[in-house]
Amino acid sequence: MFSTIGYFICIPFAALLRLFYNLTSSYGLSLIFFTLVIKLVLLPFQMKSKKSMVRMNRMSGKMQEIQKKYANNQVKMNEEMQKFYAEEGINPMSGCLWSFLPMPIMIALYYIIREPVVFFMNFGSRAANLEVLQKAKDVIAALNLNWSTLANGNDGAYAQIEIIQHISSNADNPLVKTFLAENPNWVNVDYHFLGLDLTTLPSSAFGALKSGVTPALIGIVLIPILSGLLSFLLSKVSMAGSQNQGSAAASGKTMMLMMPLMSVYIAFIMPAALGVYWIAQSAFSIIQEAILGRFYTKKIQAEEDARFEAREADRKRRQEEAKVLQEQQRQAAQKKTLKEKRQEALEAKTRAKKPSTTEAGRVGDRPYARGRSYKADRYDTED
Repeated sequence: MFSTIGYFICIPFAALLRLFYNLTSSYGLSLIFFTLVIKLVLLPFQMKSKKSMVRMNRMSGKMQEIQKKYANNQVKMNEEMQKFYAEEGINPMSGCLWSFLPMPIMIALYYIIREPVVFFMNFGSRAANLEVLQKAKDVIAALNLNWSTLANGNDGAYAQIEIIQHISSNADNPLVKTFLAENPNWVNVDYHFLGLDLTTLPSSAFGALKSGVTPALIGIVLIPILSGLLSFLLSKVSMAGSQNQGSAAASGKTMMLMMPLMSVYIAFIMPAALGVYWIAQSAFSIIQEAILGRFYTKKIQAEEDARFEAREADRKRRQEEAKVLQEQQRQAAQKKTLKEKRQEALEAKTRAKKPSTTEAGRVGDRPYARGRSYKADRYDTED
């Protein structure tokens, strides 16, 4: 089950690598172009990841404030961190996922390099590929050719590479000619690149240096070293601008050391072709990280400036609205005060008026005819 799934995972990558080999007739260039296409396919996802990482680096100060503030309350700290991530549009896991993608691709590529007959050549199906592989083994057995230690009698990990080399070096043999005629899709892969045999394991080349130093051996040994150096440089570029402190900074430094050491180890114990892939992958990633880091730093700065200006504009607008409302309330209070004053003045004026005249002061139709100086016989004459 697993081998079947792995086969279908490897087939698309093998087809892409075979396409570039048919175009360039160079296994090394095919690996480089293969790496470039994979990087371009993954670029949209890595752009999103890089943007999130840059934003997290810029927000690390606020994150540390939350961590210090709620250091004694883990639940509250997690709630506040999740709230902060949501407000700022940050996904803390987005940067981790895509950084590990080159590893499964490298595993698939390892099987493609190690088993070229099953994966690199296309005979229609896995069963057909295995059938052709067995026929090739029978031809080589009929030729009574020797096998290396790695091939382990045509059944070792790198036996298929050696089968291709045997078929290629004995192309003029009648048995081989017949075999090639019956299997036109067979590819006599040339694994040499810049004078280096990319099927060589650097660990074996390192041991062979004792017998004599050659440029080819030095080149093979330098592949894992160059792979580690570029991996370290990639880690430096990726972490540029990071403001992590404490445990986060320690974890970053550990990763900065572990990844290069792991790449050196992998490139040292596996065929040099994998080291070429890792070197190309690191080189393209360095360029990508440098460009995206600079781009998103400027873009996020512009977004933050725009948000700051928007917040300032909103603050000023609210201040103006508050001033208008305050002025309206003041004017309303002033109008109310004037009205109250007028009402009070009217009431005071009403209270100051003399009491109205009673019926005792009325004389006929004149209600105010009588006063305090009233004298009934004022206008009477004496007879």
